[in-house]
Amino acid sequence: QVQLVESGGGLVQPGGSLRLSCAASGSILSIVAMGWYRQAPGKQREFVADITSGDSINYAESVKGRFTISRDTRLNTVYLQMNSLKPEDTAVYYCNARIRPRASPDWIVAYWGQGTQVTVSS
Repeated sequence: QVQLVESGGGLVQPGGSLRLSCAASGSILSIVAMGWYRQAPGKQREFVADITSGDSINYAESVKGRFTISRDTRLNTVYLQMNSLKPEDTAVYYCNARIRPRASPDWIVAYWGQGTQVTVSS
């Protein structure tokens, strides 16, 4: 009953920018945090950035200074502004939301988006 819908991936040259969006919808009691993970070919999924309901922000060291995470509380949407992109940023980017669902209000459940491909190449 909770869905995450992503948009904004694509092909960009090194040094370019993209902005990813992810909107959460469904039977949500509250959102604890929303963020982004990525998985490059042959690698494990890794943390990129997240933002909590209290506006606390965390970034992976590899993206600090280049990526900016933000949210629109009214729209239940999280954004990832990606600047100065590098080939090593190439990955499938997954939206993640830690949510208290109305069906299980004592649980914090991690929901995942479908993934959006980001390719950085000249």
